[in-house]
Amino acid sequence: MAAAAPPPPPTAAPEPNMVPLTSPIGHPMFSRIRLATPSDVPFIHRLIHQMAVFERLTHLFAATESGLTSTLFNSRPFQSFTVFLLEVSRSPFTAAAPSPDFTPFHKTHNLDLPIEDRESYNFSPDMLNDVVIAGFVLFFPNYSSFLSKPGFYIEDIFVREPYRRKGFGSMLLTAVAKQAVKMGYGRVEWVVLDWNVNAMKFYEQMGAEILQEWRVCRLTGDALQAFDQVNI
Repeated sequence: MAAAAPPPPPTAAPEPNMVPLTSPIGHPMFSRIRLATPSDVPFIHRLIHQMAVFERLTHLFAATESGLTSTLFNSRPFQSFTVFLLEVSRSPFTAAAPSPDFTPFHKTHNLDLPIEDRESYNFSPDMLNDVVIAGFVLFFPNYSSFLSKPGFYIEDIFVREPYRRKGFGSMLLTAVAKQAVKMGYGRVEWVVLDWNVNAMKFYEQMGAEILQEWRVCRLTGDALQAFDQVNI
């Protein structure tokens, strides 16, 4: 009897789909808002200068690193001048040591395109971990007699140019507002330049009211120093 024909070779299994269903789309970026420390003063100084350039006010810029060091960190956070820094990284942030004053905020962003930051080397407190400072907010307590409550006044809020229109500004403003709520404060306020229409729209979208009837009054420079000679 003839030998039985060998069975046909097995059909090759289809190639598995190597792209996981949960793979991220685009370019993930990780962000963190943390309290600034005295070691951050060089970065804060550069941020303030960039803000002066953006606001067309470099003729008023006279801040120095030594001046910032001697004035910004003399009190506990939120009791006087306080700075939040916005940091970004292409890798997740490592857990920081716990602080009794503030727990950093973390967020993951899924960007359509990578961010090109040609000045990242000037804003890198941790180059080994690819951390870059992208913005800051400087604020301090004030008081509302109408509310009989303290509040926060934001002196500066600024996001560097490569990182704008990506939700980072709202993170900084939200961090200050959340801290105000946590402390039982009654309001957060700040001023905006009248030509900065984009900023006004952004603030209104965040729920802020633009008070058209108020004007800023300021004494500074020689006008302020002249009061030293006035008899009360």
